[in-house]
Amino acid sequence: MSQRPSSKDIRKRIGHPVIDADGHWLEFGPSINDCLKEVAGQGAVDAFRRRGGYVQKSLGMTPEERAQTRRAQEAFWGVPAKNTLDRATALLPRLLYERLDEFGFDFTVLYPTAGLAIGYIPEDELRRASCRAFNLYIARQFGEFSDRMTPAAAIPMHTPEEAVDELEYIVKELGLKVVVMTSLVPRPIPAVQGKAPEVGRLPLGTWPDVFGIDSPYDYDPVWAKCVELGLMPTFHAGTRGTGFRTSPTNFVFNHIGHFAVAGEAVAKGIFLGGVTRRFPTLKFAFLEGGVGWACSLYSDLIGHWKKRNRQALEEVNPANLDRELMRELFERFGGGHLAARLEHSSIFEGLGATGTGNVKDLDDFSACSIEHPEDIRELFTRNFYFGCEADDPINAWAFNSRVNPYQARIRTLLGSDIGHFDVVNMNEVLQEAYELVDDGLITESDFREFVFTNPLRFWAEGNPAFFKGTAIEQAAAAQLRDLSSSPG
Repeated sequence: MSQRPSSKDIRKRIGHPVIDADGHWLEFGPSINDCLKEVAGQGAVDAFRRRGGYVQKSLGMTPEERAQTRRAQEAFWGVPAKNTLDRATALLPRLLYERLDEFGFDFTVLYPTAGLAIGYIPEDELRRASCRAFNLYIARQFGEFSDRMTPAAAIPMHTPEEAVDELEYIVKELGLKVVVMTSLVPRPIPAVQGKAPEVGRLPLGTWPDVFGIDSPYDYDPVWAKCVELGLMPTFHAGTRGTGFRTSPTNFVFNHIGHFAVAGEAVAKGIFLGGVTRRFPTLKFAFLEGGVGWACSLYSDLIGHWKKRNRQALEEVNPANLDRELMRELFERFGGGHLAARLEHSSIFEGLGATGTGNVKDLDDFSACSIEHPEDIRELFTRNFYFGCEADDPINAWAFNSRVNPYQARIRTLLGSDIGHFDVVNMNEVLQEAYELVDDGLITESDFREFVFTNPLRFWAEGNPAFFKGTAIEQAAAAQLRDLSSSPG
């Protein structure tokens, strides 16, 4: 690593801006608690601490105690320590601002750390008040650095009404332009009686709402408001501590793949729910899970459509079974004993042959209006973007149109993840990302898409003023003109 050009030198050499689409800042407790208390009262402070204290509570238990409720081992030593400069950088916006040239970043979008959980506060009034106070806090903290940094506002999503209200507020009152939406909202399962204890991040007796399908609410007003305000929804949820990620002893076991699973669930819900069809200009980003799962999901959607579209289903429709031929074959090759039992078997009768779950529409893709597999390519590659960390070699898959069906290129966003344990040195992120070029896995043109063109498309095509007044205003405007003259 040391023999290669520094991140700063790489930035000078490539000759185009670098946009970090997913950096992280660390909340300084005394400061943020003061704001929460001022705006929303002590209850907001307590709720924020309660959500953030989940990890500390888990780490204070023994493996045997965690095993009793299958509570997952959490990340110990999860932020920079030996590199004290980086630790302070994650806590102090002014220091981060002054080091951006060292990182090779022209502009960075910053997500919270503990604040990612604020939208999951279960009490309705407290959740809404806490999100509002949090968003006011970030507007104050980062406002003077807006030419090169912008923070993500927390949008509660338990109901469409609260989401729309907060979207209006953060744009019209605070001037914020990036949102992170609470996803996989836990909904109670009516058939589960009594209060279930919380295990992991999803309480027992609940199911995760993915918004696009099966939600008790219609979220189209939220998506419509995003289009109106020029906001692009981003999701940064995880599944650590739920499902198969509940080891009481091994954090790595719980951590690997958990962002990808969360992103896949919401992406599937939005896609199969027809949201990308109804809102063609709205883009969605799924952060920190990489792009490998996205390439796989894209291929799986096409494969499933080919086998499960309404016309294809006729191949497995029990009504199309040739009963006379089946009887004849059983008599010839199964003998009289099996043939005599055929009429009363599940082949001809019962749920195994005729049940459809009583759904009204047998076509799982009907909301997307898919007529050809190429339609899936259009909807998926146009509306979905995926946050990728710099050291992930699988990032190259997104650009491999020889492998992806119908020569698709999946749209990636560089997410530095600075501020967290997996970034040992903040000033080496761009170095690591550029290794894909050095190793011949992607081209310089691909790299430009990764760190500049794709994030520009994501934020500025729906909001042409997004980069107005920033350090890259002119470069962004010129690139947008080129994109508009040659779409795709």
